[in-house]
Parts: sequence; structure tokens; C-alpha cells
Amino acid sequence: MLNAGIMPNSPLSALKTDDWHQMVDVNIKGVLNGVAAVLPTFIEQKSGHVIAVSSVAGLKAYPGGAVYGGTKWFVRDFMEVLRMESATERTNIRTATIYPAAINTELLSTISDKDTAKSMQGVYDQYGITPERIADVVAFAIDQPEDTTINEFTVGPANQPW
Repeated sequence: MLNAGIMPNSPLSALKTDDWHQMVDVNIKGVLNGVAAVLPTFIEQKSGHVIAVSSVAGLKAYPGGAVYGGTKWFVRDFMEVLRMESATERTNIRTATIYPAAINTELLSTISDKDTAKSMQGVYDQYGITPERIADVVAFAIDQPEDTTINEFTVGPANQPW
């Protein structure tokens, strides 16, 4: 399960380039390193399951979230290519990418821009749901038969218009 991520969102005009680089290091390189760690074993045993957390920001753009969204779009593309290559190479590696909306985790504490943090906190105060909902999706993905992969899940509060 690849679930490391930070979200120090801010307007691009704030030029928080250190935050941009940190998001790339955690959100992209974390996925790359995680897959690199398991792929040799999965290929050798001709089975495995890689589950990665992206974000609804990996499906649509949001002002203030350009770099974060870009890192989450990367996860989307990377996981789809992993799925396709595994099928082509017959390594039987299952994949699942989860696109959470407002889930109450420590993610908001990584937002460095004060105005963005305040705005996002309001969204999560109004809509946020428990992380156990994501755990339920992970369990569902894992419980599928070995010959079946469900590669995408968009999960969020029923009352959030994401």
C-alpha cells in the first residue's frame, strides 16, 4: 500500500518552490521507490498487488493545488501503466488506485499557505469522513480473486460536491 503524501498547497504565484520539490519527493518518488522495492519479487512470483492512494486532485484540477494535483496525476498514470505492462508481461500484478476526496487525516497539517489551509479546513470541517472508509475500500480490493483487479476507486463524502 503506497499511502505517503503531503499537500502543502498554495497559489503558484506564492512561488513556494521548496514545497513543490518536497511534494515531488514524497508523492512521486515515494510511489516509485515503493514499487521498485516490490516489483522484482512480484515479477518472480508472478503475482502481487500494488495499491496506491492518489486524490480527487488526480482526476480534476483545483486552484491552489497545481503541484499537488500534478503529483497525483502522476500516480494515476503510473499505476495504469503498471497494470497494463503487467497484463502484457503476464506477471499477474494487480493494481488499485484510490482517489479520496475529503478524508479526515493529518494531510491538512502539511498545507503551508495560511489562506489555503483555512479554506481547506473549512471544506474538511463540513464534509470530511473517517479514514476507515478508505480502509474498507482497500479490504474490498484485496478480497477480489487473484484473477481480478479493480484498478480505480473514487471515494468521498456523499454530501461533498467534488
